[in-house]
Amino acid sequence: METLSLPRTQPEMLDVSPKQHKILIGIPKENTLQENRVALVPHAVATLTAHGHRVLVENGAGENANFSDFEYAEVGAQLVHSAEEIFKADLLLMVAPPTHEEIELMRPGQVVISPIHLPLLDAEYIEKLLKKRVIALAMEYIRDDENDEFPIVNAMSEISGTSAILIAAELLSTSRGGKGVLLGGIAGVPPAKVIILGAGVVAEFATRTAHGLGAEVSIFDNNVHKLMHLQSQIGRQLHTSVLNPVHLREQLLKADVAIGAMHSAHANSPMLVPEDVVQRMKDGSVIVDVSIDQGGCFETSATTTLDKPTFVKHGVIHYCVPNIPSRVARTASDAISNILTSMLIKAETGGILSLIVSDPGLRNGVYTYKGSLTNAYIGEKFQLRSTNLDLLITSGY
Repeated sequence: METLSLPRTQPEMLDVSPKQHKILIGIPKENTLQENRVALVPHAVATLTAHGHRVLVENGAGENANFSDFEYAEVGAQLVHSAEEIFKADLLLMVAPPTHEEIELMRPGQVVISPIHLPLLDAEYIEKLLKKRVIALAMEYIRDDENDEFPIVNAMSEISGTSAILIAAELLSTSRGGKGVLLGGIAGVPPAKVIILGAGVVAEFATRTAHGLGAEVSIFDNNVHKLMHLQSQIGRQLHTSVLNPVHLREQLLKADVAIGAMHSAHANSPMLVPEDVVQRMKDGSVIVDVSIDQGGCFETSATTTLDKPTFVKHGVIHYCVPNIPSRVARTASDAISNILTSMLIKAETGGILSLIVSDPGLRNGVYTYKGSLTNAYIGEKFQLRSTNLDLLITSGY
Protein backbone atom coordinates (compact mmCIF):
# COMPACT_ATOMS: atom_id res chain seq x y z
CA MET A 1 0.00 0.00 0.00
CA GLU A 2 1.46 3.36 -1.02
CA THR A 3 1.99 5.89 1.80
CA LEU A 4 0.84 9.42 1.13
CA SER A 5 3.38 12.09 2.12
CA LEU A 6 1.80 15.20 3.52
CA PRO A 7 3.34 18.61 2.76
CA ARG A 8 5.50 19.94 5.55
CA THR A 9 5.39 23.44 6.90
CA GLN A 10 8.42 25.37 5.68
CA PRO A 11 10.09 27.91 7.99
CA GLU A 12 9.66 31.49 6.81
CA MET A 13 12.79 33.65 6.72
CA LEU A 14 12.03 37.15 7.98
CA ASP A 15 13.96 40.12 6.73
CA VAL A 16 15.34 41.57 9.95
CA SER A 17 16.65 45.12 9.63
CA PRO A 18 19.75 46.01 11.65
CA LYS A 19 18.96 47.72 14.91
CA GLN A 20 18.90 51.47 14.54
CA HIS A 21 20.73 53.62 17.06
CA LYS A 22 18.91 56.83 17.81
CA ILE A 23 21.07 59.75 18.88
CA LEU A 24 19.97 62.57 21.17
CA ILE A 25 21.66 65.62 19.62
CA GLY A 26 22.04 68.96 21.41
CA ILE A 27 22.49 72.36 19.71
CA PRO A 28 23.32 75.05 22.31
CA LYS A 29 23.13 78.78 21.71
CA GLU A 30 26.65 80.14 21.17
CA ASN A 31 27.61 82.92 23.58
CA THR A 32 31.33 83.43 22.94
CA LEU A 33 33.65 85.02 20.35
CA GLN A 34 30.65 86.84 18.81
CA GLU A 35 29.76 83.56 17.13
CA ASN A 36 26.75 83.87 14.84
CA ARG A 37 26.76 80.43 13.23
CA VAL A 38 24.74 77.39 14.28
CA ALA A 39 25.83 73.76 13.83
CA LEU A 40 22.57 72.42 12.37
CA VAL A 41 20.11 74.41 10.25
CA PRO A 42 16.39 73.51 10.09
CA HIS A 43 16.53 71.43 6.88
CA ALA A 44 19.30 69.32 8.45
CA VAL A 45 17.19 68.80 11.57
CA ALA A 46 14.35 67.64 9.31
CA THR A 47 16.66 65.04 7.75
CA LEU A 48 17.93 63.76 11.10
CA THR A 49 14.49 63.57 12.75
CA ALA A 50 13.23 61.68 9.68
CA HIS A 51 15.95 59.11 10.47
CA GLY A 52 14.62 58.78 14.01
CA HIS A 53 17.16 60.95 15.86
CA ARG A 54 16.04 63.53 18.43
CA VAL A 55 17.37 67.06 18.21
CA LEU A 56 17.32 69.51 21.12
CA VAL A 57 17.76 73.16 20.14
CA GLU A 58 18.25 75.90 22.71
CA ASN A 59 15.93 78.86 22.24
CA GLY A 60 17.51 81.47 19.97
CA ALA A 61 20.35 79.19 18.81
CA GLY A 62 19.78 80.04 15.14
CA GLU A 63 18.66 83.66 15.43
CA ASN A 64 22.01 85.24 14.50
CA ALA A 65 22.08 83.11 11.35
CA ASN A 66 18.48 84.15 10.57
CA PHE A 67 16.88 80.81 11.50
CA SER A 68 13.92 81.25 13.83
CA ASP A 69 12.80 78.96 16.67
CA PHE A 70 9.57 78.46 14.73
CA GLU A 71 11.49 77.04 11.75
CA TYR A 72 13.21 74.51 14.03
CA ALA A 73 9.95 73.52 15.74
CA GLU A 74 8.28 73.06 12.34
CA VAL A 75 10.78 70.34 11.35
CA GLY A 76 10.62 68.37 14.59
CA ALA A 77 13.28 69.93 16.82
CA GLN A 78 12.54 70.06 20.54
CA LEU A 79 13.11 73.61 21.78
CA VAL A 80 14.52 73.93 25.28
CA HIS A 81 15.09 76.96 27.48
CA SER A 82 18.40 76.27 29.20
CA ALA A 83 21.93 75.09 28.47
CA GLU A 84 21.56 72.53 31.29
CA GLU A 85 18.85 70.74 29.30
CA ILE A 86 20.89 70.85 26.09
CA PHE A 87 23.90 69.34 27.83
CA LYS A 88 21.92 66.21 28.68
CA ALA A 89 22.27 65.17 25.02
CA ASP A 90 24.46 62.25 23.91
CA LEU A 91 26.08 64.38 21.21
CA LEU A 92 26.75 68.13 21.38
CA LEU A 93 27.36 70.06 18.15
CA MET A 94 28.95 73.49 18.60
CA VAL A 95 30.51 76.05 16.27
CA ALA A 96 32.62 77.70 19.00
CA PRO A 97 34.80 75.88 21.54
CA PRO A 98 32.92 75.03 24.77
CA THR A 99 33.61 77.49 27.57
CA HIS A 100 34.96 76.42 30.96
CA GLU A 101 31.42 76.84 32.33
CA GLU A 102 29.96 74.63 29.59
CA ILE A 103 32.55 71.93 30.25
CA GLU A 104 31.26 71.78 33.83
CA LEU A 105 27.85 70.76 32.45
CA MET A 106 29.28 67.79 30.52
CA ARG A 107 29.21 64.17 31.66
CA PRO A 108 31.40 61.08 31.10
CA GLY A 109 31.03 59.40 27.73
CA GLN A 110 29.38 62.42 26.13
CA VAL A 111 30.56 63.29 22.61
CA VAL A 112 31.18 66.93 21.68
CA ILE A 113 32.15 68.16 18.21
CA SER A 114 33.38 71.75 18.09
CA PRO A 115 36.27 73.85 16.77
CA ILE A 116 39.47 74.09 18.78
CA HIS A 117 41.20 77.50 18.61
CA LEU A 118 44.85 76.71 19.38
CA PRO A 119 45.94 80.28 20.32
CA LEU A 120 43.18 80.43 22.96
CA LEU A 121 43.81 76.93 24.30
CA ASP A 122 45.51 76.29 27.64
CA ALA A 123 46.43 73.27 29.77
CA GLU A 124 43.64 73.94 32.29
CA TYR A 125 41.05 73.71 29.52
CA ILE A 126 42.35 70.31 28.35
CA GLU A 127 42.59 69.02 31.91
CA LYS A 128 38.93 69.94 32.52
CA LEU A 129 37.86 67.94 29.46
CA LEU A 130 39.97 65.00 30.62
CA LYS A 131 38.47 65.16 34.11
CA LYS A 132 34.96 65.05 32.60
CA ARG A 133 35.97 61.97 30.55
CA VAL A 134 34.20 63.28 27.45
CA ILE A 135 34.98 62.34 23.86
CA ALA A 136 35.93 65.64 22.22
CA LEU A 137 36.43 66.05 18.47
CA ALA A 138 37.92 69.10 16.77
CA MET A 139 36.02 70.08 13.62
CA GLU A 140 39.28 71.25 12.02
CA TYR A 141 40.84 67.78 12.30
CA ILE A 142 37.92 65.70 10.95
CA ARG A 143 39.21 64.28 7.67
CA ASP A 144 37.49 62.87 4.59
CA ASP A 145 39.85 60.02 3.75
CA GLU A 146 38.10 59.24 0.46
CA ASN A 147 38.92 62.69 -0.92
CA ASP A 148 41.99 63.30 1.27
CA GLU A 149 40.70 66.61 2.65
CA PHE A 150 39.39 68.28 5.79
CA PRO A 151 35.81 69.05 4.72
CA ILE A 152 34.82 71.59 7.38
CA VAL A 153 38.16 73.41 7.10
CA ASN A 154 37.77 73.48 3.32
CA ALA A 155 34.22 74.85 3.45
CA MET A 156 35.16 77.59 5.93
CA SER A 157 38.33 78.32 3.93
CA GLU A 158 36.28 78.94 0.79
CA ILE A 159 34.19 81.48 2.70
CA SER A 160 37.25 83.04 4.37
CA GLY A 161 39.16 83.38 1.10
CA THR A 162 36.30 85.13 -0.68
CA SER A 163 35.52 87.29 2.38
CA ALA A 164 39.16 88.31 2.91
CA ILE A 165 39.30 90.08 -0.45
CA LEU A 166 35.90 91.74 -0.01
CA ILE A 167 36.98 92.94 3.45
CA ALA A 168 40.28 94.26 2.09
CA ALA A 169 38.49 96.07 -0.74
CA GLU A 170 36.33 97.87 1.82
CA LEU A 171 39.25 98.69 4.15
CA LEU A 172 41.18 100.26 1.28
CA SER A 173 38.47 102.89 0.92
CA THR A 174 39.07 106.42 2.17
CA SER A 175 36.08 106.22 4.54
CA ARG A 176 37.70 103.28 6.37
CA GLY A 177 41.11 104.93 6.71
CA GLY A 178 42.67 103.15 3.74
CA LYS A 179 44.65 104.51 0.82
CA GLY A 180 41.49 105.29 -1.14
CA VAL A 181 42.39 102.71 -3.77
CA LEU A 182 39.85 100.77 -5.85
CA LEU A 183 40.90 97.14 -5.77
CA GLY A 184 40.38 96.58 -9.49
CA GLY A 185 41.46 99.93 -10.86
CA ILE A 186 39.90 101.45 -13.99
CA ALA A 187 41.02 102.33 -17.51
CA GLY A 188 44.23 104.32 -17.27
CA VAL A 189 44.62 103.63 -13.52
CA PRO A 190 46.50 100.50 -12.36
CA PRO A 191 44.75 98.00 -10.04
CA ALA A 192 45.69 97.32 -6.43
CA LYS A 193 48.46 94.81 -5.76
CA VAL A 194 47.45 91.82 -3.62
CA ILE A 195 49.98 89.46 -1.98
CA ILE A 196 48.69 86.08 -0.73
CA LEU A 197 50.81 83.95 1.62
CA GLY A 198 49.83 80.32 1.09
CA ALA A 199 48.46 78.31 -1.83
CA GLY A 200 45.67 76.31 -0.22
CA VAL A 201 41.89 76.63 -0.36
CA VAL A 202 41.81 80.12 1.24
CA ALA A 203 44.32 81.31 -1.34
CA GLU A 204 42.40 79.76 -4.23
CA PHE A 205 39.14 81.53 -3.39
CA ALA A 206 40.91 84.77 -2.47
CA THR A 207 42.65 84.65 -5.87
CA ARG A 208 39.40 83.96 -7.72
CA THR A 209 37.70 86.90 -5.99
CA ALA A 210 40.65 89.29 -6.42
CA HIS A 211 40.93 88.43 -10.11
CA GLY A 212 37.19 88.80 -10.51
CA LEU A 213 37.49 92.34 -9.16
CA GLY A 214 40.46 93.07 -11.43
CA ALA A 215 43.31 93.15 -8.87
CA GLU A 216 46.91 92.13 -9.53
CA VAL A 217 47.71 89.00 -7.49
CA SER A 218 50.98 87.37 -6.37
CA ILE A 219 51.02 84.09 -4.41
CA PHE A 220 53.82 82.74 -2.19
CA ASP A 221 54.19 79.20 -0.86
CA ASN A 222 57.08 76.78 -0.38
CA ASN A 223 55.03 73.88 -1.77
CA VAL A 224 55.59 74.04 -5.53
CA HIS A 225 52.96 71.36 -6.16
CA LYS A 226 50.36 73.53 -4.41
CA LEU A 227 51.36 76.49 -6.57
CA MET A 228 51.04 74.36 -9.71
CA HIS A 229 47.68 73.01 -8.55
CA LEU A 230 46.43 76.53 -7.83
CA GLN A 231 47.40 77.71 -11.31
CA SER A 232 45.58 74.71 -12.76
CA GLN A 233 42.45 75.45 -10.69
CA ILE A 234 42.40 79.14 -11.60
CA GLY A 235 42.95 78.30 -15.26
CA ARG A 236 45.37 81.10 -16.01
CA GLN A 237 49.00 82.02 -15.50
CA LEU A 238 49.62 83.52 -12.06
CA HIS A 239 52.55 85.30 -10.47
CA THR A 240 53.72 82.62 -8.02
CA SER A 241 56.88 82.23 -5.99
CA VAL A 242 58.44 80.15 -3.27
CA LEU A 243 58.82 81.93 0.07
CA ASN A 244 62.10 83.64 -0.68
CA PRO A 245 62.46 86.24 2.13
CA VAL A 246 64.17 88.83 -0.11
CA HIS A 247 61.61 88.57 -2.92
CA LEU A 248 58.70 88.46 -0.46
CA ARG A 249 59.96 91.60 1.28
CA GLU A 250 60.25 93.44 -2.05
CA GLN A 251 56.69 92.50 -3.02
CA LEU A 252 55.19 93.38 0.37
CA LEU A 253 56.68 96.87 0.26
CA LYS A 254 54.78 97.45 -3.00
CA ALA A 255 51.57 95.75 -1.86
CA ASP A 256 48.22 97.40 -1.16
CA VAL A 257 46.79 94.22 0.40
CA ALA A 258 48.49 91.24 2.10
CA ILE A 259 46.49 88.09 2.95
CA GLY A 260 47.80 85.53 5.46
CA ALA A 261 46.46 82.18 4.27
CA MET A 262 48.82 79.56 5.69
CA HIS A 263 47.25 76.56 7.42
CA SER A 264 48.87 73.82 9.47
CA ALA A 265 47.12 70.48 9.98
CA HIS A 266 48.24 70.15 13.60
CA ALA A 267 50.28 73.16 14.67
CA ASN A 268 50.54 76.94 14.64
CA SER A 269 50.84 78.65 11.27
CA PRO A 270 54.38 79.86 10.46
CA MET A 271 55.23 83.51 11.17
CA LEU A 272 56.46 84.67 7.77
CA VAL A 273 56.51 88.47 7.94
CA PRO A 274 58.57 90.14 10.69
CA GLU A 275 57.55 93.46 12.21
CA ASP A 276 60.28 95.44 10.46
CA VAL A 277 58.77 94.52 7.07
CA VAL A 278 55.26 95.58 8.16
CA GLN A 279 56.80 98.83 9.42
CA ARG A 280 58.02 99.60 5.88
CA MET A 281 54.75 98.74 4.08
CA LYS A 282 52.69 101.54 2.55
CA ASP A 283 50.64 103.71 4.90
CA GLY A 284 46.97 102.78 4.53
CA SER A 285 47.72 99.31 3.14
CA VAL A 286 45.76 96.37 4.53
CA ILE A 287 46.68 93.07 6.18
CA VAL A 288 43.94 90.41 6.49
CA ASP A 289 45.45 87.56 8.52
CA VAL A 290 43.11 84.61 7.96
CA SER A 291 45.67 82.41 9.75
CA ILE A 292 45.12 84.23 13.05
CA ASP A 293 43.16 81.25 14.42
CA GLN A 294 46.50 79.40 14.34
CA GLY A 295 48.62 82.31 15.55
CA GLY A 296 48.95 84.35 12.36
CA CYS A 297 51.51 84.84 9.58
CA PHE A 298 52.50 88.43 10.49
CA GLU A 299 54.48 89.30 13.62
CA THR A 300 52.23 92.33 14.17
CA SER A 301 48.98 90.31 14.08
CA ALA A 302 46.82 90.16 17.21
CA THR A 303 43.38 88.59 17.55
CA THR A 304 40.46 90.98 16.98
CA THR A 305 36.69 90.53 17.10
CA LEU A 306 33.76 91.16 14.79
CA ASP A 307 32.83 94.08 17.07
CA LYS A 308 36.27 95.69 16.71
CA PRO A 309 37.80 93.89 13.74
CA THR A 310 40.70 96.21 12.93
CA PHE A 311 43.63 98.05 14.44
CA VAL A 312 46.36 100.17 12.89
CA LYS A 313 50.03 99.46 13.52
CA HIS A 314 52.90 101.21 11.70
CA GLY A 315 50.27 102.85 9.50
CA VAL A 316 48.98 99.48 8.25
CA ILE A 317 45.36 98.42 8.83
CA HIS A 318 45.21 94.93 10.38
CA TYR A 319 42.11 92.71 10.23
CA CYS A 320 42.66 89.62 12.44
CA VAL A 321 39.25 88.08 13.22
CA PRO A 322 39.56 84.31 13.81
CA ASN A 323 35.98 83.45 12.83
CA ILE A 324 35.61 85.31 9.53
CA PRO A 325 32.85 82.93 8.28
CA SER A 326 30.67 84.18 11.13
CA ARG A 327 30.27 87.42 9.13
CA VAL A 328 28.10 85.43 6.71
CA ALA A 329 26.54 83.21 9.33
CA ARG A 330 23.70 81.76 7.27
CA THR A 331 25.93 80.55 4.43
CA ALA A 332 28.54 79.22 6.87
CA SER A 333 25.88 77.42 8.97
CA ASP A 334 24.48 75.74 5.87
CA ALA A 335 27.95 74.52 4.90
CA ILE A 336 28.80 73.10 8.35
CA SER A 337 25.34 71.58 8.70
CA ASN A 338 25.55 69.73 5.37
CA ILE A 339 28.84 68.09 6.38
CA LEU A 340 27.72 67.11 9.88
CA THR A 341 24.38 65.74 8.63
CA SER A 342 25.97 63.43 6.07
CA MET A 343 28.31 62.19 8.79
CA LEU A 344 25.55 61.59 11.35
CA ILE A 345 23.41 59.64 8.91
CA LYS A 346 26.25 57.09 8.76
CA ALA A 347 25.91 56.64 12.53
CA GLU A 348 22.35 55.34 12.15
CA THR A 349 23.16 51.63 12.38
CA GLY A 350 25.92 51.66 14.99
CA GLY A 351 25.67 54.93 16.88
CA ILE A 352 28.17 57.76 17.11
CA LEU A 353 30.73 55.79 19.16
CA SER A 354 30.70 52.94 16.66
CA LEU A 355 31.19 55.44 13.84
CA ILE A 356 34.19 57.00 15.59
CA VAL A 357 35.73 53.54 15.98
CA SER A 358 35.12 52.53 12.36
CA ASP A 359 35.82 55.80 10.54
CA PRO A 360 39.53 56.76 10.54
CA GLY A 361 38.76 60.25 9.22
CA LEU A 362 36.38 60.98 12.09
CA ARG A 363 38.80 59.34 14.53
CA ASN A 364 41.44 61.82 13.37
CA GLY A 365 39.35 64.59 14.96
CA VAL A 366 39.38 63.08 18.46
CA TYR A 367 41.66 64.88 20.92
CA THR A 368 40.28 63.65 24.26
CA TYR A 369 38.79 60.19 24.76
CA LYS A 370 37.27 59.08 28.05
CA GLY A 371 39.89 60.79 30.19
CA SER A 372 42.88 60.34 27.88
CA LEU A 373 44.50 62.99 25.69
CA THR A 374 44.89 61.53 22.19
CA ASN A 375 46.41 64.43 20.22
CA ALA A 376 50.21 64.28 20.34
CA TYR A 377 50.73 67.91 19.30
CA ILE A 378 48.50 69.25 22.09
CA GLY A 379 50.31 66.95 24.51
CA GLU A 380 53.70 68.39 23.49
CA LYS A 381 52.38 71.96 23.58
CA PHE A 382 51.20 71.70 27.20
CA GLN A 383 53.55 68.96 28.49
CA LEU A 384 50.64 66.54 28.95
CA ARG A 385 50.83 62.81 28.39
CA SER A 386 49.05 61.65 25.24
CA THR A 387 47.99 58.16 24.20
CA ASN A 388 47.40 56.82 20.70
CA LEU A 389 43.62 56.56 20.18
CA ASP A 390 43.92 53.36 18.18
CA LEU A 391 45.61 51.68 21.15
CA LEU A 392 42.78 52.75 23.46
CA ILE A 393 40.13 51.46 21.08
CA THR A 394 41.98 48.17 20.45
CA SER A 395 42.25 47.57 24.19
CA GLY A 396 38.47 48.04 24.45
CA TYR A 397 38.80 51.17 26.57
